[in-house]
Amino acid sequence: MFSILYRGILIGILVSAPMGPIGLLCLQRTIYKGRWHGFFSGVGAAVSDMLYALITCMGMGFVIMFIEDNQAVLQVIGSILLMFFGIYTYRSNPSFRKPKDSSRKRSYSQDALTAFGLTLSNPLIIFLFIALFARFNFINPDAKLYSMILGLLSIFIGALLWWFILTMTVGTLLHGVFKERGIKVMNRMIGVIIVALSIGGLLYSIWEMNQKSLV
Repeated sequence: MFSILYRGILIGILVSAPMGPIGLLCLQRTIYKGRWHGFFSGVGAAVSDMLYALITCMGMGFVIMFIEDNQAVLQVIGSILLMFFGIYTYRSNPSFRKPKDSSRKRSYSQDALTAFGLTLSNPLIIFLFIALFARFNFINPDAKLYSMILGLLSIFIGALLWWFILTMTVGTLLHGVFKERGIKVMNRMIGVIIVALSIGGLLYSIWEMNQKSLV
């Protein structure tokens, strides 16, 4: 149970952390409207991420036996894909401008719904989930229904944890000074962390394959 929790939380953080359109939207609302507007935008994105995680789990169900038989190879492939994703994150240079409607009040539910819709409009995130699920061996063919539910909830918790830390930090400590350069630096830090995780996972997978070949 603990293994599912920490892997799910890590996947939720890794999916949410890179500064794409949703990250920029949350930062915009945090800086110009307040930290709770930014956080509830993250809540909407987290709900959408959890739905895509569910779709990925259901879609990968028919290849569970294939994953089990080729687990080590898929973990290597997942690590390589994750490495490219980290490099892309490191090299990206996002920017944002003050929204024209920054003075207009918007409810937290509206913030969540707009972020949910924007995240849902990007089905390519499924490929990221596939890579992460393979990398962390997240799908267990013997898992019970409650384990899958717990795994999905842990992904949601991980995403919420990221958005809470980001919006509270920016809104409380860095409000007014968190400019585009700060976003670029943070993206590079996240990219380095993702690449480091992927390299560590890749080395471990290769070592595991060598150990099995010696048996």
